[in-house]
Amino acid sequence: MAIPGVGVERNTAEKETAAPQTSGVQNSGAHTNGAPLDDAAVVARLRDARTRVTDEMGKVVVGQDEIIEFLLIGLLCRGHVLLHGVPGLGKTLMGKTLARTLDLDFRRIQFTPDLMPSDITGTDVMKEDQSTGRHSLEFLPGPIFTNFLLADEINRTPPKTQAALLQAMQEQEISIGRQTYTLKPPFYVVATQNPIEMEGTYPLPEAQVDRFMFSLKVKYPSIDEEVQIIKATTSTLTSSAQIVLHADEVLRLQELVRGVPIADSVVRYAARLSAASRPGEVAAIDGIHKYIAYGASPRASQFLVLGAKARAILGGKYHVDFADIKALAKPVFRHRLILNFHARADGVDTETVIERLLKAVPQEG
Repeated sequence: MAIPGVGVERNTAEKETAAPQTSGVQNSGAHTNGAPLDDAAVVARLRDARTRVTDEMGKVVVGQDEIIEFLLIGLLCRGHVLLHGVPGLGKTLMGKTLARTLDLDFRRIQFTPDLMPSDITGTDVMKEDQSTGRHSLEFLPGPIFTNFLLADEINRTPPKTQAALLQAMQEQEISIGRQTYTLKPPFYVVATQNPIEMEGTYPLPEAQVDRFMFSLKVKYPSIDEEVQIIKATTSTLTSSAQIVLHADEVLRLQELVRGVPIADSVVRYAARLSAASRPGEVAAIDGIHKYIAYGASPRASQFLVLGAKARAILGGKYHVDFADIKALAKPVFRHRLILNFHARADGVDTETVIERLLKAVPQEG
């Protein structure tokens, strides 16, 4: 089956006579149905797929273009995303619409203080055989068995329930009793947090927050965008997004993203950015280390590189450059840098520290 937005398989004659390419996606070993992919075809069709997805989402979601791009990058990288924003900014709508355009099974969980782990993962129930009268246990799957899971207000549920979800995000499987159940890919979690109501919440521990690829801030719309939202939601005319890709196609796109080539100098730049955020591990940097209690883990470097690959190829480029790494610095580092009391006393926030990191760490190569 040909995949929209992926590439065209070469015919037999081309396979036998075409010389191996020296750069691009083919060089990294990406294949379609066993045949090498043509660089230009892959890049062009992936860029076309991105355009069609954003166009379809634009029929329903007004503005938030940057958030939508990062949500798409996170999905293609097999990562998960944490959204911060006040109620009413369309976080649920964005997730539901993206799942619709990609033909992914979508489920939403409203996290509450009384939510139990089994409410997410599922549980064993007793079943009676009417013919024999015997009883047996049958597993009843929870809402986590889906492709696209929206965990709404994840900080409103106790740590035990949070851990059940975060373990599934990391391992792609859950354990109920002595049985282990694998989640069907693609499995993508978008969690939301309400930043204005802290009473009665259970903030995510730093070690668990680190499992999210991106931390994104959903901002208020502009006046013009808000006017469009009002018109779209207060009239009889409604718009709906159409399917652009399917789940199996998303899986193959995820493989293609990992095959995008990247120079060693760019990889080292990502690693040096992460290292520069760790006080005591590298030479002290003025205006930065004074405010950081704990820096970014190696997982930050991994997500920088992987996300940069997705951003590059979705933008129509054949390789990753320094600009792709820089563009992902804030969403990757935002939830991984733990600031100390000096930062609070001087009014320095995480955004400021990240900007200083980007200025302090030079490009090489």
